[in-house]
Amino acid sequence: MHLGHIDYLEKSRNLGDKLIVGVNSDKSVRKIKGSGRPINDENARLRTVAALGFVDAVIKFEEETPQNLIEFLLPDILVKGKDYKKSNIVGADAVLQNGGQLETIDLVEGYSTSGIINKLKNLTV
Repeated sequence: MHLGHIDYLEKSRNLGDKLIVGVNSDKSVRKIKGSGRPINDENARLRTVAALGFVDAVIKFEEETPQNLIEFLLPDILVKGKDYKKSNIVGADAVLQNGGQLETIDLVEGYSTSGIINKLKNLTV
């Protein structure tokens, strides 16, 4: 969890009445990001997100995408970072067809998990 995550989640919460966050399982992250990820295990990630005062609920999903979770919850607002094109956001069709809306949020420049990992790899002791 880094500043970019905190900022993104807080801005997401400000768009609606409740914030429900879907978090990938460890297995899901490894499928997407490779064997070196996640850095923190799913229990640590779930607890960290749940500890944020503006988060109302956290739900782990096992699949590579949150499609099934989104279709089950059918949120009024689906939020992703502006690094995603609206046409490529998983679950957008279901939310829009249900009368919901899709929002994208600016990311904090210079903060990414991959960037942090690369900085750590380049440290010399």
